[in-house]
Amino acid sequence: MIPSEPDYRKYTLVPILLSLVLIIGIIIGSKFNFENSENNRFFTAVKFNKLNSLINYIEQEYVDEISRSELENKAIASLLQDLDPHSQYISAEELAAYNEPLEGNFEGIGIEFNIQNDTIVVVNVINGGPSEKVGILAGDRIISVNGENITGNISNKDVVKKLRGKKGSVVEIEIYRKSLNKTFPVKITRGTIPIHSIDVAFMVNDEIGYIKLSRFSKTTFDEFIEQGLNLKTKGMKKMILDLRGNGGGFLDAAIKIADEFLPDKKMIVYTEGKARPRNSYYATKRGHFENTELVILIDEGSASASEIVAGAIQDNDRGTIIGRRSFGKGLVQEQTSWPDGSAIRLTIARYYTPTGRSIQKPYTHGENDDYFNESTLRFNRGELFAADSIHFPDSLKYYTPEGKVVYGGGGIMPDIFIPFDTTNNNSYYMNLVYAGVFNKFAFELVDAQREKFKKYRDFKTFDNSFQVTAELFDKFISFAAKEGIEKDFAAINQSKNSIKNRIKAMVARQLFSDAGYYPVILSEDAAFNEAVKYLSK
Repeated sequence: MIPSEPDYRKYTLVPILLSLVLIIGIIIGSKFNFENSENNRFFTAVKFNKLNSLINYIEQEYVDEISRSELENKAIASLLQDLDPHSQYISAEELAAYNEPLEGNFEGIGIEFNIQNDTIVVVNVINGGPSEKVGILAGDRIISVNGENITGNISNKDVVKKLRGKKGSVVEIEIYRKSLNKTFPVKITRGTIPIHSIDVAFMVNDEIGYIKLSRFSKTTFDEFIEQGLNLKTKGMKKMILDLRGNGGGFLDAAIKIADEFLPDKKMIVYTEGKARPRNSYYATKRGHFENTELVILIDEGSASASEIVAGAIQDNDRGTIIGRRSFGKGLVQEQTSWPDGSAIRLTIARYYTPTGRSIQKPYTHGENDDYFNESTLRFNRGELFAADSIHFPDSLKYYTPEGKVVYGGGGIMPDIFIPFDTTNNNSYYMNLVYAGVFNKFAFELVDAQREKFKKYRDFKTFDNSFQVTAELFDKFISFAAKEGIEKDFAAINQSKNSIKNRIKAMVARQLFSDAGYYPVILSEDAAFNEAVKYLSK
């Protein structure tokens, strides 16, 4: 079985084991009072399943009605969470949501939307999807779904619930198109909508290509080959592979992508566990990019499969790693499904890089808060700002074939460290981002002048022509004030260039999706610019 894991996030579990232990104590303490009684139905055998017997006892004798399945689920979840941070129980209801990004598709109508002024607004229509086929356009407002008015107080979760559905099912919506000042009904037959692993791929200059990979799913390798070969036809001789924020996914996808850069028989990764003998994975003879110069970008959000790729490239002296130390997720999970549709993911082995480094960072059994919030701890310790704040013991020192020193002990340490950017480390700028002001402003700007913006036939035309003028900048600051972000002139002056850049990037996203957003936003990205500089030498 190929190990897989969901995006790494903390979810709260009820500590039911404490209650169970207390009840067991009460039962043991009372055992002598009823051991010879006819009512002693649960504890007469010398050997018995304690947990199952206890749940039977609670179900039959507890003063109030309880759900046996809910009790079992909570008990199982608590047992697993006490083992390590990544062993977990997944209910049948949660399993589909966990697997969806890794499967590479979902079923729905094929739009990207925002909620603006309590109204669902179509931001982008997915190419080839059901909505595009019936003529839905960016800027359309969805007024009703299956006859139910949905303007007003509605959440993103509500919208997804109403618009998603089984492939082949029909949803009836009512659209308001501002350019025509007209509403009209539309019937959409739901279909399979792809979830892409690659956010964007483009040529930075005549030789350098850039690929942003957000997850390792079933479709990742095919997407990577398609986009990578497309960039090669445009002249790519050097590649920036951006794995920042990529929480991992399928081991198989990571191995295949690493294989594309490594020559035959080079080790990529190996796994080993108490009950699982060492299993090594090697590169094959194939490899479309074995002669392509390579830089990989990582940060504290790069985990698991991302670390496997970065570690394989670093340990084989095949490319350069730029950024900050990665997350440190080197535990292998195996999924076992149960008849009720739920599943458990149990840690059965560890990942090791070709030099023998364990990717996994330290953890304390049952104490997961600090583990998942370690980026905050790294920030407080200064690790995000200076490489010399990160200390590795000599016992975890390893050497690559060319003699480069690398360290184990958790995560992949980059070859070139890029400190966390504090240029916009002020509450005003962060409030603009977190309140969605940039997105709202860009949408309203484009929505009010869609005909005017049609003059930008492609991104290159837009990038060369569109500027955030002083007038537009002031208009944005006033818009932000109306959205509740009070003016802070010192912070505005500090972040002025970044604010202008993000305005342009968000307008580009409205017009050209991520293919427009990333080239603009990356122009101020320190790690990206260091990678371009490094490859341009």
